[in-house]
Order: sequence, then C-alpha cells, then structure tokens
Amino acid sequence: MDRAMEIAATGMYAQQLYVDVLANNLANVNTTGFKEGSIHFQDLIYEQVRPQGAVSVGEAQAPVGIEIGYGTKPVATMRRFSQGELVPTENPLDLAIEGDGFFQVLRPDGRVYYTRDGSFRLSPEGQIVTSDGFALEPPIHIPLDAEEISIGRDGVVYVRLAGEAEPEEVGQIELARFVNPGGLRSVGGNLYQETIASGEPIVGPPASEGFGEVHQGYLERSNVDVVGAMVKIIVAQRAYEINSKVIRTSDEMLSTANNIKR
Repeated sequence: MDRAMEIAATGMYAQQLYVDVLANNLANVNTTGFKEGSIHFQDLIYEQVRPQGAVSVGEAQAPVGIEIGYGTKPVATMRRFSQGELVPTENPLDLAIEGDGFFQVLRPDGRVYYTRDGSFRLSPEGQIVTSDGFALEPPIHIPLDAEEISIGRDGVVYVRLAGEAEPEEVGQIELARFVNPGGLRSVGGNLYQETIASGEPIVGPPASEGFGEVHQGYLERSNVDVVGAMVKIIVAQRAYEINSKVIRTSDEMLSTANNIKR
C-alpha cells in the first residue's frame, strides 16, 4: 500500500508537468512563430515477483510472470515544428517562412540564435534587427534614403532609392535548418539555440533545395491547437484526480489494517 502511494505520486507529478506544458502552449497561442510543445513519459523499472517461465506446480512452466511497476517519469519535452498560418500585415519588414528553416540573429554575446519570428525592424543605423534589437545574420543595411523595400521569396533584398527608377540589391537573407530541430534549446524571446542534439546548422538561401520560401508582409502565427490543448488538459486533470484517489484509497486501507486489533 505504501508502494501504491509512491506510484500514484509519480503519476500526479507527471500530470502536473503535462499541464504545465499545455499551459505554456495556450499562453503563447498568439506568439509569432511559436511552436507547440509536448511531453513524453516512460514507465519506471519493474519488480519481478515471479519471472516468466518459472517452474510452478508439477514441474510445469508458468506462461506469464508477476511484475509490479513503479510508476512513470518524464523523459523529454519536444516541439512540433509544423507550419503555422501566415497572416498578412502590410509591413514590408515583416517576414514569414513557408517551409523549413529559421532566421539567424546575432545577439550581443556574439552567438547566433535562430527564430521563426520574422517581425523585423530598422535600427537607427538602417540595419535590419529583431524587435529586441538583435541584428539579422548576415547583416543587411538599408540606405537611409530608401523609399521602398522589396524582398523576394528567395530572400534577396532590394531597395529603391530616392530619385532612382530601378531598385538595387542590398543583401541576401539566409536561412538555417537542422537535421534534428527538436534538439534545439528554447531560450525565450522566440529564440532557439544550437545544441549537440540538434546538430550544426545547414545554411542556405530561401527557396533553394531543402529550404522554405520567405513571404514579405506576412507573419507566421503559432501552431498551437487550442481545442486539442483544452481536451488534453481535461484528460490530464482526470488522470491527476484518479492518482489522487489511489493515494486516498491506500491511506484508507492502511488505516483499516492499523485498526484490526481494536
């Protein structure tokens, strides 16, 4: 009965973590480029009371054994990098990726980070930066007298200067993709960090083989399934309640055993 309490406690802890992940998904339902998270569990080790094939009465072999499990444990949280809906913004510096790839941004610590959030702005010096001021990598500078900015699906950036009829090329946006994007580390601020598990970034221009296209004047919404998340929360709540009932039942059984002599 003490064992049942410990097993149920692992179940309650697992469901609490499950709800935490779902809550984070719902909190970011309107976060640009956010990717839905999920959590994976495994069962714990088993106590083998009687092994399979053990000799039973009359030298016969038991076809099945007796195993008692010790509950569950969380083993991984993963992100679902499916495509989010593209919504128009009419802002020429808003960019959305349709397909595989991440924008590269350079933070003040000198490291390159990766994002699906394409809500870019211009710095006072004319450099394309994120809303937090992190520079797009490789850097692209827009002349201060530019009257129009045009970005193709292949990531080539053109500007039309004051008094000029024809646009001129000022830069090329490059995307990064990973063999295992699920291995990226989330650092907040819509940014991901390369890890050993993700592998090294593969860099290339948009619309090339293996890379998605860039859409100017659009942003990618989160891919959170709100209805699905609400259903999962209800299931997690019921599982949490069931595990708590197991603890109460075990406590009542222990109380009955303690009162036998009375």
